[in-house]
Formats: sequence, structure tokens, C-alpha cells
Amino acid sequence: MFIVLKNRLPVLKGRRGQLLVLGFLLGLILSLAVAAFSETALFHNPFRHYTYSTYKSAGGVKLHAMRTSPDNIELKHIRSNVTNTEEFGINGGFFWNGDLLSIAVMNDKPIRGVPHEYGSGWTNIDYPKGTLVWDEAAGAFSVQVVEGANQLQVTDRSRYWAQGGVSMALGAGAKWAEQARKEDMPAFGEARLRSGAVYDKQNNLWLLVSGEPCTVPEFRSAVLEVIAPGQLVDGIFLDGDGSSQMRNSQAALKGDSREVYQMLALRRK
Repeated sequence: MFIVLKNRLPVLKGRRGQLLVLGFLLGLILSLAVAAFSETALFHNPFRHYTYSTYKSAGGVKLHAMRTSPDNIELKHIRSNVTNTEEFGINGGFFWNGDLLSIAVMNDKPIRGVPHEYGSGWTNIDYPKGTLVWDEAAGAFSVQVVEGANQLQVTDRSRYWAQGGVSMALGAGAKWAEQARKEDMPAFGEARLRSGAVYDKQNNLWLLVSGEPCTVPEFRSAVLEVIAPGQLVDGIFLDGDGSSQMRNSQAALKGDSREVYQMLALRRK
């Protein structure tokens, strides 16, 4: 390569010429390096309020991951595929015919309707289920198994958000599966697209979508293996199958193109 470059460079004599040649070569090397690592650079763009990465577990499960801070999250009611919105984020909890079947509350207010109204986001319908709670006043995450938002334990009811789903129970050992079944986790052993939200010891929030269909145990195992290994605390499964959707500046995952009715959106991109 250097022989070809030498033949094509103009003949430059003296110290100035040497410096010009050196500058040209350094610029070429830097441009090649940027091209080689451009994907990583996009993942960790310092001008963005999130990072995006992909990981692959030993079992072959690919995870798309957005990491952000809990104060950068807004739970939103939508009627669209996540990729067709202007938001960055992922799908939220379960729904049916437009009604929200999982808790979706901002500062003690459901995102659709009024407290205690069916389908408003106030209740985990049918069963008490794992609900991811960010207590802003305490500066702490928790996963609380509740049926209604009024049962949540928070420091200041005007300063929190809560997203319902199904408990991942990351610290429960083998008992996690029993808990997930108790919370009526859909299609437990079937290969489906999956999504979830987990947090680590530094209070980073990780929004996750699988790249290909997998079972609930496969998804959870991959999360424990590749997402902040040894640092994860807990999290929840969100809606799955064709509802598993993500949008950011690097990825647009549309599931099966269906509309969803709730998402975790970034306040700042």
C-alpha cells in the first residue's frame, strides 16, 4: 500500500515536504480507523442522552440495548408502531383493543384516562404483576408486585414513574420462573420476540429488545449474561412478540408492524 501511495504522491523536498507527507499518511490512517470503528462510535456518541449497543449471548440470542438515565424516561400513550413515531425508545406493557393492561403511571397519574379507570394504565389487569418503579425523590429503582398504582410504595407521589410488565426476578435464582408464571407471563416456552427493561447498580436503565424470536428463559439468560454482567439488579419483561419494538438514531425494530398503545420514550435524545 505504501509503495502505491509513494508513486502517486507529488515529489516534495525538504522538511516541509516531509511534514506534508506525514500529515497525509496520518490523515489516511485516522480515516481508516474511523471507518473501522464507526459503529462503536455511534453506540457511544457523547452528544446523545443514551447509548445503543447490540450483544449476542453464548446461546445465540441477539439483544438490542438502549441505556439511559431514569430521569430521561417519559411513559407515553401512543396509537402507532414505535418506529412510526418521532420518539426514541421501546414498547411498553401489555394491551388489548387499545386498553392498557399494565400499569403506566407518571407522578401518580395514569397516562390514559383517570385513576382506577379500566385500561387507563392505573392497573395491572387480572393479576398483581412486576412493576418497575423509579422513585425520583429517593433516587432508587425497585420492582414491586402490585395490582394497582395506589399500592406502590414511593417517597413522593408527585415524583415517580411506574411501568408494569412481568417480574424478571433477577435475584431470585431458580424461583424466577415460578414467579413469572404466577404473573401469567405469555408464551413462556415459545419462541417469540421479547422486550424488557432492567436496571443496574449505577441506576442505569437498559431498554432491551431481542433481535430474533426466543423463549422467556432464553431471553432472561441472555440479559444476565451480556448486559452489565455482575451489575444488574432487577427488571421486568415488557410486551413481546410483534409488540417488541425499538426506535433510535441507529435502529428501527418494528416487530410485526402492529400498532402498540404505550411506550417508554426518551425525554432527551
